[in-house]
Amino acid sequence: MKKDIHPQYYPNAVVSCACGNSWTVGSTAPEIRVDVCSKCHPFFSGEQRIVDTGGQVERFRRRLAKAVQEPAPEVEPEAKEAAAPTPGKRIRQQAAQDA
Repeated sequence: MKKDIHPQYYPNAVVSCACGNSWTVGSTAPEIRVDVCSKCHPFFSGEQRIVDTGGQVERFRRRLAKAVQEPAPEVEPEAKEAAAPTPGKRIRQQAAQDA
């Protein structure tokens, strides 16, 4: 191994979970804090709950409820073509304006 390029290795680094569970591992950090571990994660514990970080699940449910209440307005095919010209058509229009 080359000298002075590798980080300090801690063979007994402590991992602490938000639920209070802790264990030791080898790591380059002396202490690691995690939000969810195998003791409290719903997949491993069998508990039926949603791990919501930052309100993402609630935000999704609000958007879903809003989408169900208000259906999107239908746009006719002719209106779609007029609203979004093809790249070739746009170039021809710009060339006509420049001339």
